[in-house]
Amino acid sequence: MSMQLPAETIVCSEYQRLLEACVSAREIWKKHRAEIYRYRLVGKKTGDELLRLQANYARAYYVLQRHAQQCLRCRSVLRIA
Repeated sequence: MSMQLPAETIVCSEYQRLLEACVSAREIWKKHRAEIYRYRLVGKKTGDELLRLQANYARAYYVLQRHAQQCLRCRSVLRIA
């Protein structure tokens, strides 16, 4: 018989918030990339917008990873896994 831990023991609320922000940033970047490809948009403004969205995703991912390394609750879960 396996023991189940409460959800709050497994993931802290800050990690969950950061994960949702990261996924959202990735989806926005992915959607815009697809639209640019589909409509064959070109130009500096289009490229700048895509780079901005990519940077938003990279920043969100970095913050998520940094939190996972620094948060005591998240670190303990990583050790268990």
